Amino acid sequence: MKIRIAHGRLIDPANRVDTEQDLYIADGRVAAVGEAPDGFVADREIDARELVVCPGLVDIAARLREPGFEYRATLESEMEAAMAGGVTSLAIPPDTDPVLDEPGLVEMLRYRAKRLNRAHIYPVGALTVGLAGERLSEMAELTDAGCVAFSQANVPMTDNKVLLHAMEYAATFDFPVWLQPMAPFLSRGGVAHDGEVASRLGLAGIPTAAETIGLYTHIELARLAGCRLHVTRLSSAEGLKMIKWARREGVDITCDVSINQLHLCDMDIGYFNPHCRLIPPLRSQRDRDALRRGLADGDINALCSNHTPVDDDAKQCPFSEAEPGATGLELLLPLTLKWAEQCSVPLLDALARVTSDAARIIGSQRGGHLSVDARADVCIFDPAGETLVARETLRSQGKNTPFLGLCLPGRVRTTIVEGQIMYGEAR
Repeated sequence: MKIRIAHGRLIDPANRVDTEQDLYIADGRVAAVGEAPDGFVADREIDARELVVCPGLVDIAARLREPGFEYRATLESEMEAAMAGGVTSLAIPPDTDPVLDEPGLVEMLRYRAKRLNRAHIYPVGALTVGLAGERLSEMAELTDAGCVAFSQANVPMTDNKVLLHAMEYAATFDFPVWLQPMAPFLSRGGVAHDGEVASRLGLAGIPTAAETIGLYTHIELARLAGCRLHVTRLSSAEGLKMIKWARREGVDITCDVSINQLHLCDMDIGYFNPHCRLIPPLRSQRDRDALRRGLADGDINALCSNHTPVDDDAKQCPFSEAEPGATGLELLLPLTLKWAEQCSVPLLDALARVTSDAARIIGSQRGGHLSVDARADVCIFDPAGETLVARETLRSQGKNTPFLGLCLPGRVRTTIVEGQIMYGEAR
C-alpha cells in the first residue's frame, strides 16, 4: 500500500526534523519526505493538518503477560492497547511464566506476536536460569532466538559473584545487561518509599539506600567486567547523581525512568491507593522533580511505560497486599506530552525520549526514526486533543493506573506499522 500523509507537522528526532512536510510510504518503508518520489500515486491519503506526524513510539518496558498470566492480559489485548497508544515497538521483560530463559520460549513469543501483525516485540532474556540468580542462562542461544538484552526483571541478585560472571560473559559478546538497582535485604518486605508518608500510614518502607547501594554494586561490577549496563526504572535523585558519576568515570551506562515516577510521588498514595503500589516505589517530591529535570537534560536516556497489567482482584485489597504494577501503554504519549508542557521541554526533544533514544537502547536501527527507506512505523496524534483515562476507554485488559479519571494532553489519531494502518482512519 502507498500512503501519503499530507500537511502534518513532521517531527523526527533522530534526524532533528521539525517542520511541515509530507511523508510518503510505499511497500512498508518510508519512500520520501517532503517531495513525492517519481511516479508515486497514493492508494490512501491521510490529511494530517494540525496534527503531529512522528515515528511510532518505542516502549522499553512493557509486560504483555504471555506466557503464563493470560488471566491478567493477553497478547491480543495489549497489542491493541499499544496501537491505541501509538506504540509500535516493545521490549518485553523476562518475568513471564515460564521465564524467558530458553530459546524455544522466545521463538514462540515472537511467532505469536508476528501472527497478530501489530507492534514489533523485542524480548529481553533472563540473565540467570529461572531468574533464580544461581546459573547463567544460555545468552548466546537466546540472542540467536531474538533477545536484545539480558535482565533479572524485578528480581534482585543476591550473589554478586554470579552477577560478575554474568556481566563478564555478556561483555565477551557485547550483550547489554539491564538491571534494576535494589539491594535485596534493604528492600525486603517494603511496599512504599521509606519516608514521612509511609510512617504516617504504617507501611513498611524501602529506603533510597536500597537503590543507591544496589546501583553502586552494579556500577562497580560493570566497570570490572567491562559490560554495557542499562539501569532500569530509576527512582531517586541520589541514584541519578550516581549515574552521572559513573559516566564521568568511564562506565558504559544508560538509564530510563517510568511515567509513574516522572509524574507521581509518595504523597499520591493518599489513603492507601492500591494503584500507587508500584515497583520501584514512588519516592519523594524532590526525587520526582530531579527525575523530571534529568530526563529533560538527557542524563536519563529514555522514558518508558513500565506497563504491568494487574487483574482487579489483585488490586482490590489492602495496600501492602496489593500486587504492584500499573497499566501504561496507552498513557506513554499523553504523559510524555504532559511532562514536556510542565517542564518547557521542546516537543522534538520530548519525543526523542520515546522514539529514537529508546530505540538506541534496545539496539534497533529499524525503528524510532523516519529516514528514507526506514521501516514505516508512524504515530499521528493531535497535540490539542485530550485522552480521558477511564476503565471503559482503556484497551488494555489491565485497568489499574493511578491516572484514572484524568484528562491528559494529546490524542493518538492513527498508528501505522510497516506501512499498514493498524489504528484510526485516514481523514
